[in-house]
Amino acid sequence: QVQPVESGGGSVQPGGSLTLSCTSSGHGYLPDCVAWFRQVPGAEREVVARICTRDLSTSYADSVKGRFTISQDTAKNTVFLQMTSLTPDDTAMYFCAATDLAKYTAASRNTQKQICINSDRITFDYWGQGTQVTVSS
Repeated sequence: QVQPVESGGGSVQPGGSLTLSCTSSGHGYLPDCVAWFRQVPGAEREVVARICTRDLSTSYADSVKGRFTISQDTAKNTVFLQMTSLTPDDTAMYFCAATDLAKYTAASRNTQKQICINSDRITFDYWGQGTQVTVSS
């Protein structure tokens, strides 16, 4: 069983930066598709960034493009979310989620990648407990 574990959250002033980490514990491998979500009380969880760990393809929500960067360290089974130019609107609980793309058995590898980085219908099987990010002055 893969268990994502997030770290790196905290409080920062507007304009500041934080880097979140998501380490895949359990079976000791990095699933094919990893995403960062965020949620504020009373709102739906929204995807912030995704990465296909097979080939490093990425995608971002419009609200974070140019400010957030998702990356991976395969040797450490870890995915990072580097966040810069933070604003109070970025305040949320941030969650790491992951899934294996092999479950999409009818899809080619390229289609699986597209499912990972673009599809709203992808389901993530592994979720972390979340890490709080607070941006305030």
